[in-house]
Amino acid sequence: MNANESRRDFLKGSGLGLLMVKPEAVRGSQASSALSVGLIGCGNRGMYVSGIFAKNEFAKVTAICDIYDDQIQQATKKYSGAKVFKDYKELLRSDVDAVLIATPAYLHPEHFEAAVAARKHIFMEKPAGVNAAGCRRVIEAAKKADPSKRITVDYQQRYGKEYRKAYAVVKSGELGGIKMARASWLGNGPPLKTGHPPSEERIRNWFFYRELSGDILIEQDCHSIDVVNWFTGSHPVRACGYGSRQLRHYGDIYDNLGVTFQFADGMIFSYSANQFRTPGFQDVSETFVCEKGAVNVSRRGYTIYRDKQPPETAVTKYDITEDNVNEFIEGCRSGKLENTAFSAAESTLTAVMALEAIVRGAEMTWEKVSRM
Repeated sequence: MNANESRRDFLKGSGLGLLMVKPEAVRGSQASSALSVGLIGCGNRGMYVSGIFAKNEFAKVTAICDIYDDQIQQATKKYSGAKVFKDYKELLRSDVDAVLIATPAYLHPEHFEAAVAARKHIFMEKPAGVNAAGCRRVIEAAKKADPSKRITVDYQQRYGKEYRKAYAVVKSGELGGIKMARASWLGNGPPLKTGHPPSEERIRNWFFYRELSGDILIEQDCHSIDVVNWFTGSHPVRACGYGSRQLRHYGDIYDNLGVTFQFADGMIFSYSANQFRTPGFQDVSETFVCEKGAVNVSRRGYTIYRDKQPPETAVTKYDITEDNVNEFIEGCRSGKLENTAFSAAESTLTAVMALEAIVRGAEMTWEKVSRM
């Protein structure tokens, strides 16, 4: 079986293309009323992204859920009148139209599976999971999803306006085929949380524990990997690399790494990341070197290089998460649906393959990681 056949099998039944459903079939007459949203996980990311939902006139955060009282308190201050839950299963049994899953990464498969069973529209933070088993669990749940519900994972580059313009240029063929890719995430990591009881340490600071976050490759760097998978329309078939801890003395995750991926056609994708940037410097971007030009794209915009022409540039001046959230809301209300759990699991599994290669100190293949 070749790589394209393998990928088709992986994505079979995924519904990656948009599916149009009559607006009246969308639960809660959403075409004429605000989408009611339940927030599961009231930490930093949950509060930030739910705030984007709340700014949209066609959505309202009507329910919140967290296991910690202090996080519930900050959420109730922002969303007065919202129903409060400490058990996510009870929130899923409520009448909310959609759920925003913003819990620690290791819980995503469990919470996604339950949200699918509850037949809600789902907006879930990446990654799909923290290991191969978690990715498979998401895939199996996604296969059972109600086709009248929109399922979106927050790989927001796929929704950014400049990202889509750069993608259209590459896919048009005017630059020829992609012959090499490089990407990097050289920047800061999240702050360490303090002031909580020792018994809550691992959950409060879940990002810093590989078992809970999947390390920086899976929790953060999967964004860049997803962009490369998206632009190439495929996934790498093998990876090797190294990682270390140069400045981080907390938890058990790396603070820098380098990975080399190879696609089935031999194309190389090189990736580097760290979480100790020098103040004033960062490089979070993806570059595609094609036969007749090149494209560099990031959350700040893009630059397109064509032979014998000045570079074409565009600047992004806002957080592209807004594009993803607003398209999700409009899609739920209008019946313009999607199920991106499959592509999200594919990109997450690509990151898992790379992490396994680093930890084991040996090349890891897509075939092996898919069987883990």
